[in-house]
Amino acid sequence: MPKIVSVGTYTPPYSLAQSNIEQLTKELFQGKISRLERLLKVFDNGDIETRNFCVPPDWYREDHTFEERNELYIRLTTEYSVEVIQRCLANRSFLQKDIATKDIDAIIFVSSTGISTPSIDARVMNVLSFSEHIVRIPIWGLGCAGGAAGVSRAYDYCKAYPNAKVLVVCVELCSLTFQKEDYTKSNLVGTSLFADGAACVLVCGDDVELEQDRAIPHILGCKSKWMPNSEDVMGWDVKSGGLHVVFSKSIPGIISNWLGPFIHEFLGSYNILPGQINNFVAHPGGKKVLNAYEDALNLTKMHTSVSREILKTHGNMSSPTVLYVLEQFMLKDNQSNPFGLLVALGPGFSGEAVLLEWRA
Repeated sequence: MPKIVSVGTYTPPYSLAQSNIEQLTKELFQGKISRLERLLKVFDNGDIETRNFCVPPDWYREDHTFEERNELYIRLTTEYSVEVIQRCLANRSFLQKDIATKDIDAIIFVSSTGISTPSIDARVMNVLSFSEHIVRIPIWGLGCAGGAAGVSRAYDYCKAYPNAKVLVVCVELCSLTFQKEDYTKSNLVGTSLFADGAACVLVCGDDVELEQDRAIPHILGCKSKWMPNSEDVMGWDVKSGGLHVVFSKSIPGIISNWLGPFIHEFLGSYNILPGQINNFVAHPGGKKVLNAYEDALNLTKMHTSVSREILKTHGNMSSPTVLYVLEQFMLKDNQSNPFGLLVALGPGFSGEAVLLEWRA
């Protein structure tokens, strides 16, 4: 069965404490949002301590056109993609020798925070030496669900082509979408939560043999679920100034009522109970989202501890975040063939679940 062989992540250069971001937000919105002091408590209540961004704080004090934001998105997303691909293919924590980019058969590029045609993967291929016959699969618009969906599509590809090596590259520059003229609560919540990040995983088919000295996650199967008439739960409103966040307060409730049946049905098809999941690789959409995961699946804080740590130190980076969580689980000493569940939710409203089993 296809397996996740290696991971690479990259932390953008500008690290800010949550308290400093709160002060900057207060400065920018003072006198423009009613009951601002009360609303700013969302910064303290989110269990986030630091976040990283691709631009310095003073960038947010200035006005920027959609064109300027998007040009910066294209340049930096290309740079970060190159960085995480190189890290993934040379990560000595997982690989005993480097894998050449020319040996990659397909690249799945996932992002939702900027627009580029040709997609970013084409630009990356002009920097790194990929085969001219590589299959390109860009995915746009899945937001926070994109990392899990990218892994699922890599699994599908490797099932069809057992000799394949597939890269899943996720880059999101949420900070470039910040709108200082948007006085909605959604924008304030998004400002307290989202950050920038980049991650890459290598998924290989059954017939790919690599030397490794640790157990790695093999993919047993995957499942998608979509909720009809839920476009207003999360996503973007595209306006003249750029992308404006849509973020419904109903998300934790939706997870509690909708996610549980989806996951129970998925695991049941493999005769696995939620209690058998040792490695719960959950996208940390926020503190309330993680609480909702626990309620829906009868989990403990121990199950979500890795996700909570990533949330604390990085915030919600949208699609790459679940791959940061995955990396931490893969770095652990997994010797007892535990089951794992990689899960993320995003616009649509939709969910993506990947069943894993660590094997030597």
